[in-house]
Amino acid sequence: MSGKQQGYGGRRVVVLTGASSGIGAAAAQELSARGHALVLVARRREQLHQLARQLDPSGTRVMAIPADVSDPADRAALIGAALAHFGRIDVLINNAGISTGGGKWWEHEDAAQVLRVNLEAPIELTRLILPQMVQRGSGQIVNVASVAGQVGVQGVYSASKFGLRGFSFGLRRELLGTGVTVSVVSPGFVRTEMTARSGLPMPGPEAVARAMADILERPRREVTVPGVYRLLSALGRVFPGLTDRLVRRYLSR
Repeated sequence: MSGKQQGYGGRRVVVLTGASSGIGAAAAQELSARGHALVLVARRREQLHQLARQLDPSGTRVMAIPADVSDPADRAALIGAALAHFGRIDVLINNAGISTGGGKWWEHEDAAQVLRVNLEAPIELTRLILPQMVQRGSGQIVNVASVAGQVGVQGVYSASKFGLRGFSFGLRRELLGTGVTVSVVSPGFVRTEMTARSGLPMPGPEAVARAMADILERPRREVTVPGVYRLLSALGRVFPGLTDRLVRRYLSR
């Protein structure tokens, strides 16, 4: 699939989860500015509808669907609503993600919810959308993972992002020759609600939003953003002991 492919009204129809804030909201603005038709999905109803109205007051090119992607009924309903409105889905961006927040994951009352949102939901949304893409011979799946899925730093969160990357790379090979591409965007530390407690310097979510929009025009296996994290990820693989010391010094709280 290339940036020349057209969908609804000469645009590609993009389903974007986790769209109400942070990277998702920035991505919605970037994708809208590039002319894509959008299906914005998130749990926060008010923020989601406000963003949709801001991007497209007419409601014809951008639609908001409040949904919990970890709920099977909500997943089926949002795909049905998107197809009813636009007639097709050209791109699925699985951006919704959560962590256990502060403290240790084993002290969290439902740490498995991280796996349901970050890993199970992308797999199941892909399963719902993929048959029509394969039949059509075109489509794009973009999964937003994390540098924490390249270098493990938090047990359950890293497990979800390692798993998402593994799913993406395996699916990419399964789909070779079908016209459907699979890409991964792996952000490092970026200013969002999830990183609000961190004192590390970090860019805003717009940097990731641009990478997500670019990958729709030029599909790639994986993009790590900011780019410096590619070096840090390689360092983690080659010198794990040094990475242990860095994590203990800068990330352990």
